[in-house]
Amino acid sequence: MLYHIYETQRSLMEPFTDFAQAAAKLFSNPLSPFSESPFAQRMSAGYELLYRLGKDYEKPAFGIHTVDVDGVGVAVHENVEVDKPFCELRRFKRFSDDTDTLAKLKAQPVVLIVAPLSGHYATLLRDTVRTMLKDHKVYITDWKNARLVPLADGEFHLDDYVNYVQDFIRHLQGIYGNCHVISVCQPTVPVLAAVSLMASRGETTPLSMTMMGGPIDARKSPTAVNNLATNRSFEWFENNVIYRVPDNFPGAGRRVYPGFLQYTGFVAMNPDRHASSHYDYFKDLIKGDDASAEAHRKFYDEYNAVLDMDADYYLETIQTVFQDYKLVHGTWDVRSPEGKVERVRPQDIKATALFTVEGELDDISGSGQTEAAHGLCSGIVSKEQRHMEVKGAGHYGIFSGRRWREMVYPQVRAFILEHEKPQKNAAAPVTQTFEDAAPPRKTATPKAAAKATKATSPAKTSTKASAPAVTATASAPGAVATRWVKTGAAAADEAPPADAGITKAVASAARPRRSAARKG
Repeated sequence: MLYHIYETQRSLMEPFTDFAQAAAKLFSNPLSPFSESPFAQRMSAGYELLYRLGKDYEKPAFGIHTVDVDGVGVAVHENVEVDKPFCELRRFKRFSDDTDTLAKLKAQPVVLIVAPLSGHYATLLRDTVRTMLKDHKVYITDWKNARLVPLADGEFHLDDYVNYVQDFIRHLQGIYGNCHVISVCQPTVPVLAAVSLMASRGETTPLSMTMMGGPIDARKSPTAVNNLATNRSFEWFENNVIYRVPDNFPGAGRRVYPGFLQYTGFVAMNPDRHASSHYDYFKDLIKGDDASAEAHRKFYDEYNAVLDMDADYYLETIQTVFQDYKLVHGTWDVRSPEGKVERVRPQDIKATALFTVEGELDDISGSGQTEAAHGLCSGIVSKEQRHMEVKGAGHYGIFSGRRWREMVYPQVRAFILEHEKPQKNAAAPVTQTFEDAAPPRKTATPKAAAKATKATSPAKTSTKASAPAVTATASAPGAVATRWVKTGAAAADEAPPADAGITKAVASAARPRRSAARKG
């Protein structure tokens, strides 16, 4: 019922929001006589702030139209490769009429970025994608808002997430022979499960996995928000944060964790910071500081855009990752699309290199939570495992911003290049203006993908020349700690004492009900 109340309130507020937007322009437009009145700037700033606080925030666009590749401008075009009920596999195809640049683009590694499904849209990784496009063919999982998915398309479970990831990997393997996978935050767990299941079946697994700031072992290094999932029962989450989508959306009747509740929880974690930010925005508008005002708009256009998550997926994630710790206990079973139940065994992974990245000041996934993947993946030899801790970086700093671009990305790029193999179409003649031919729309089956890879993948290339590039960061000495990782029993013996933990996406559910009820 709360969702219906919220939507009713939003509909009633919409005319006032539109009026605030019009009034702000009325007092700021130099051709308007109202702009000459006393306190016109203050009036305009006040109405603009009211508009920003009351408006409905839609999904932002990635907005990546060009990238610079070694000094040459390359055009970028988005298109959907695979369209599933709850997710699109989105590709950023690059175009160039420079033959040397085009040949370079064709030979670059293929990377699947698995974006988090934890409240915000995949556009939160815009900086990650833009940076990766300089040296890679980039695909990303673009998760859909559950309230826009009709009930006829069925439910969405954590098992479905894992199966989606496997399908996307097979799709890229069917085109290029193989790929590399990067997971940021929440998807580190289902990505590890997906690759583990593929390895257990004997399928071809990705060349490398890069996992950044994720809750592989949510017991380690609890932060201020980590204990909330363990302090609340599974039934509490189900009874307090799950609602049905109202009738005015395509997904009417679907059980979801609503985006507005998630947003309330996000803001409740740092209310003073958000209040101060909005007041600074008001002052910037009065001063005419357009650059600062625009920076505020861009940030909150992204931050305020949230999506609904299917209830089954959300509740199963809480139980599996943050309450029962099924991955680290070795008790996680996943149901395949054919109905077969399979045990997740990370120790079966042998042919995929592993790179984990953590931020020193990460208050979402605590220190050691992501690094725990190395102890689980005992089948990967030590020289193929690496861990990196970014000094001074928080959760977002490891995949967005200056530290990502200057400290993390060079290491990720070198690690991927070190484990790259020639692709199917890498030696094709340069006859087109885009980086490779249009791929088939149909997703390859597990058997077909494995057969295609076996038939086309050559022997592993030497990596000695590129290995030193990932052992240090010359431009920022002391800022990054990168090291080889011990595997098997040694890694397990050195693990810190177990404790409770949770990510921001799950923690946000514990606070919003009271605030949202008052708002409703």
